[in-house]
Amino acid sequence: MTPGPPAMRLHHVSLTTENLERLRRFYSEHFGFETALEAEWDAGTEVADRIYGLRDTAVRMCLLRLGSVFLEVFEFRSPRGARAPGLPQVNTPGYTHLCLQVADIEAEYRRLSAAGMSFTCPPQTLRGWCKATYGRDPDGNLIELLEPVPGSVFDPDHAA
Repeated sequence: MTPGPPAMRLHHVSLTTENLERLRRFYSEHFGFETALEAEWDAGTEVADRIYGLRDTAVRMCLLRLGSVFLEVFEFRSPRGARAPGLPQVNTPGYTHLCLQVADIEAEYRRLSAAGMSFTCPPQTLRGWCKATYGRDPDGNLIELLEPVPGSVFDPDHAA
């Protein structure tokens, strides 16, 4: 595998929602994300329109932080996007899910299930690499919970 440029790393994953406060609360209360930044702008902000490739964008947003992971949440007041019918599935082309590493997946599964989060199944062991399961946030976005097996390729402390 060819390495990327030395200064390149993943900075954030972004979600667009119809209810910014609902997703902020969900990710803060259930996963410990903290608000690192809040911003908003009204229609007529030309630089935002150029970046997004849209016209007359009016946006509320927050950048949530969990350790070195950022989750950017947008609420477009204008133009409003159309929700695709049904819930996105893991086999739908494009970005499909956010994965959060946990220390005790069984405990997290019980805690989040009790809080109302729906899951596809209880945690499953995958080839000795990890235990994992998928659940959904209040907007229906998929979240994977993953507990790496120590020493496996999924273990961030594993030497390649």
